[in-house]
Amino acid sequence: MATNIIEALNWRYAVRKFSAERIAEERIQDLLTATRLSATSYGLQPYRLVMVNSRETREKLLPHSYGQEKVLQCSHLVVFAAQKSIGDTMVNNYIHSVSTARGVPESSLQGLADHMKGVFAGMDSRQRREWAHQQAHIALGTLLTAAAAMKIDTCPMGGIEPAGYDSVLNLETLGLETSVICALGIRHPEDTNSNLKKVRYDASEMVLTL
Repeated sequence: MATNIIEALNWRYAVRKFSAERIAEERIQDLLTATRLSATSYGLQPYRLVMVNSRETREKLLPHSYGQEKVLQCSHLVVFAAQKSIGDTMVNNYIHSVSTARGVPESSLQGLADHMKGVFAGMDSRQRREWAHQQAHIALGTLLTAAAAMKIDTCPMGGIEPAGYDSVLNLETLGLETSVICALGIRHPEDTNSNLKKVRYDASEMVLTL
């Protein structure tokens, strides 16, 4: 299994040009399930996955993507959008979900709820929103790894204008703001980057043992 994941990660690269072929919806749903299962602080998942399927909407996003045509070319486009309101309501909703899923009274989770609320109370609004964006990026890492294992090509993209995305997608009305996006698809045969050797630092330079 370890060998398989290493092979998958060596196969993965940031696709520069996608083919016109679409990925089956069943495979996309499996990938989204894997992403939903991502590690996240306290299990709170302070972000949402916005699937942008409309060609018309993607064309509106292109000017906010520094002209990166992958936004239009890819089979599926995922926007990781962080929640803007981080605090007691989020914690209360999570505690209710835990109570329902595990069949335990919410009163038994009061200590956990108070702890989480205390942590967020100690942050200012900027720190809370930064925390939410950090969690979205953890989920992006899960998506990239799962996609590699499933042989789904990807290109994570932080080079965008988040405010423009927020406007086009009306994310303000949902209490969300764009964090990062990821194009999904199948590499084009003419994408020469697929043949380039992957360059990463050796373990001796990357891994520090103290």
